[in-house]
Amino acid sequence: MKGAHHALCGAAAWVAVASTAPLTLGWYPVGPLGVVAGALVCAGAALAPDADHHDATIAHSLPPVSQWVCDAVGAVSGGHRNGTHSVLGVAALVGIAWAAGKVTATTSALGDLAVGAGATSLLLVAFAARALGLGRGRLQAWALAVALAGFVTVVAPTGWDWLPVAVGTGAAVHVLGDMLTGGGVPLLWPWEPRPPRWWTRTPGLRDVWTRGGNFAVPLLGTTGSRRERLVAVPLTAYATYGVVVALAAGTLTSLGYDADAVLARVVEAATTALGTTAAVGAVVLQQPVTG
Repeated sequence: MKGAHHALCGAAAWVAVASTAPLTLGWYPVGPLGVVAGALVCAGAALAPDADHHDATIAHSLPPVSQWVCDAVGAVSGGHRNGTHSVLGVAALVGIAWAAGKVTATTSALGDLAVGAGATSLLLVAFAARALGLGRGRLQAWALAVALAGFVTVVAPTGWDWLPVAVGTGAAVHVLGDMLTGGGVPLLWPWEPRPPRWWTRTPGLRDVWTRGGNFAVPLLGTTGSRRERLVAVPLTAYATYGVVVALAAGTLTSLGYDADAVLARVVEAATTALGTTAAVGAVVLQQPVTG
């Protein structure tokens, strides 16, 4: 998958998992700020497995720091689409996020500061900003990343326990996304079992378990295919929907309204309007054509 599509998958996955708005799963509910900030963090985490490539999009997201990180990750994981694209790689990223969340510093003015969570968010938000075009230049990418990372640093000790969940969700979505392309991923790395000869000679099967030990369900074809671009359209719409609803809920709550009740009425009105439109359209289509 292309970098931007990975980021969109991560943002959409976080909306589905963390938001309690209609059309979401709400498996790990967080507040409106958690949905908005988490969408950016998860989008960045959905790019993190590509930190094994020195020339990936994220390597240029926050130079020179991002380039140093990518060089180090690539050296440890064995190069592109190896260690970071496996179950072990996802687990390692979650572990890093969890450990980073434990790194705090105490100050007299601001109390406890989540230094580790802030530094992690700094990189991840920069990854997302680069891939999604949220910052055109190096200065804008740094400004967005530093602003959100600073917020995380101050607030994380009391309200950001979801950081490892967001990182794990984003990384897992990345691996699943690459599994949908023809190249597949080494899910069981560092063990890369080769299929038997009869398997590699069977059409269809050899695309699911490749000669190199990768596993794939190549529904999207090659990376950057038309099918992949088409999938990105509803993902963009869904992620945007989740962020907009979260912003609306946060605004309504700050104004003293019951955000859930207001949003429920809006959804009910929209559903009624759609039903009425469909009914009218059906009646019109049933009318005989004259002339």
